[in-house]
This record gives sequence, structure tokens and C-alpha cells, in this order.
Amino acid sequence: MNKKIISILFAFILCLCMAVPAFAVENTDTSGFADEYSRVLDYAGVIPQEEDDKLVEQFDEIANRQKVDIVICFTNGLDGMTTSQYAENLYEKNNYGYGENKDGVILVVSFENRDWYIATRGYAIQAFTDSGIQYIGNQIKDDLSNKNYYAAAEYYAQLCDEFITEAKNGNAYDENFGAEDDTSTGSVMPPPMWILISIGVGLLIALIAVGSMKRKLKTVRRQAAASNYLKNGSLNITESNDIFLYSNVSRTAKPKDNDNDGGSSTHTSDSGNTYGGGGGKF
Repeated sequence: MNKKIISILFAFILCLCMAVPAFAVENTDTSGFADEYSRVLDYAGVIPQEEDDKLVEQFDEIANRQKVDIVICFTNGLDGMTTSQYAENLYEKNNYGYGENKDGVILVVSFENRDWYIATRGYAIQAFTDSGIQYIGNQIKDDLSNKNYYAAAEYYAQLCDEFITEAKNGNAYDENFGAEDDTSTGSVMPPPMWILISIGVGLLIALIAVGSMKRKLKTVRRQAAASNYLKNGSLNITESNDIFLYSNVSRTAKPKDNDNDGGSSTHTSDSGNTYGGGGGKF
């Protein structure tokens, strides 16, 4: 009997050991990508080779794990195109994107007029809303302005990773609920989660405190009438009047029309494909 139990346990442990490398292979699977060009394009020559190699490793790992392409390009000019045209043209020319829908996101940083632009395609349109794109731009533009290009690229990749994860969990960034930047970890967390946690902790502490005070007041009872709180013969009312003191007027603001329902706006590129995107200056 003991030998049978030991055999079963050994077989169970062996199955677990075999499962771990199987999951590892799945997470690093590169099928679904063309992999014709690097995900880090430094046409402007602003990133040293050693840092470039680190970025390539980071971008490749995130893209292969998330099954969403992540690309960045530094360029001195846009070849006469707009930032959106340049980003979308580069994305298609280099055959970026995962799967049939070409899921992916590309950030173009142009030093010609100090522009940044993020273009999204496929699933990335859902994961990176208009508000989310502006949030990412606001997070990296200081590093771009200060010529910390490696730091900007590294943080951009980190934010892309977190945005995709949150979107897969049903929490795509949107201006209707915003996002908080945890400075200790650099992670993006929607405020409703923190609000619910705070409310729960607050209620628990309040219940404990009230329960403790209630136990100390076992001898105290509510009195049925106010006369029990008065000293006999101390109150002598000779005359009474009703006096109007003030009025209370409540006003409710008229709701403003707001045509911006959040989410991602899209457009059709010159080649006829659907993209989302947005950009700004640094």
C-alpha cells in the first residue's frame, strides 16, 4: 500500500516538473510574428549599442509573451510624411504585428519637429485607448526632452506591457476612470481597485473600533424620554413662540453635453488598414 502511494506521488511530481518547461516554451513562442526587422529602430543614432541590445531583449520578451508587437523608432525626419503616416508606413513596410490582425503598437520619435506618435493596430487599438496613449506620452516626454532616450524607451515598453495585461483583464485604460502611477514600482493601477480596497479596510477597522467601544458601554441604556435627563424643578417654561430662522435652497447643476465617451478612435491608413493612435510634442 505504501509503495503504491509513493508511486502515485512520484508520478504527480514528475508531471509537475514536465509541465513547467512546457509553459516556458509557450511563453517564448515566436510564431505569429514575421521577425523581419528589429523592434528597436535607431535611425537617429541616439542610443549606444549596449543599451540598444538591452532594449531589443526587453521588447522581444514582452512581445513574444503578450502576443502583441511592440516597436519604437527614433528618426531625424519623416520623409515629408505626417507622424501618423510615417508610423503606419513603417509598421507595414517592416511587416510588424502578431497574427492575422497584425496586433501591435509602434512609437515614433521624430527630432525634426520634436514629435512623438503612437500608432496601434489590431488588438492594440483596444488595449491602448486615446487617453492611454496620451498618458504614455506624458510619462516619457520629460525623458525625451532631457535626452534620456534609453530611459524613455525602457519605460515605454514597461507601460505597454502593463497596458496590455490590464486590457486582457478587462481594465483597458480610459479617461472615465483614469489610472494611477505607482512611483515605487512604476506600475499603472486603476483607482477603482484602490478605492474598493480602501473602503474594505476602513469598514473593517471601523467595525473593530465600534465593537470594542460597545463592549465597554454595557451599563449605558437609551432613555425613552428627555425628562429623564432633567433635574426635577429645573425647567419652567412661561411662554413659547415659533421663530423662522432660515431657509435651505438646493441647486442641481445642469449636466453638460459630452460627446467624448472615451475608448479608441480609429482611422483608415493610406493602404486601407485600420489604425488607432495619437501623439504630441516633447
